Amino acid sequence: MQRPLLSFAALATLALGAACSKPAPQQQQAAAAVQSGVIVLYNQPKDTAAFEKYYAEKHVPLFASHAQEIGVTRVELVKFAATIDGQRPTLYRMADLRWESRAALEKGIATPGFKAVAADLANFATGGVTVLIGGKTN
Repeated sequence: MQRPLLSFAALATLALGAACSKPAPQQQQAAAAVQSGVIVLYNQPKDTAAFEKYYAEKHVPLFASHAQEIGVTRVELVKFAATIDGQRPTLYRMADLRWESRAALEKGIATPGFKAVAADLANFATGGVTVLIGGKTN
């Protein structure tokens, strides 16, 4: 089953919901120091060659041009070759974006640069995409 592209409005709703849920004051301080991230999971695209061309020539450079504004501290891009048993994976790629804290992540995803990068997903992620926000637990 193919997943529809996550719209920017849905991504903004996720970010807003996360920002509105406030932990107790002692938890706020501890949570602020936890490295936080956005994980982007790309499903298999309709045309992998077209995906790779756009991703390399347009999307990654677009993100790089806004990375400082967004405040990201680490980025890892993964292309999945196969499942552990050698099958074609459901997921095609993953982008792991990290910030030093939840506050830094929230500030970063609210920037015009991040919004431009998120809006660009519709231009190439033809198999659908899932965007998750989380915090490091180890």
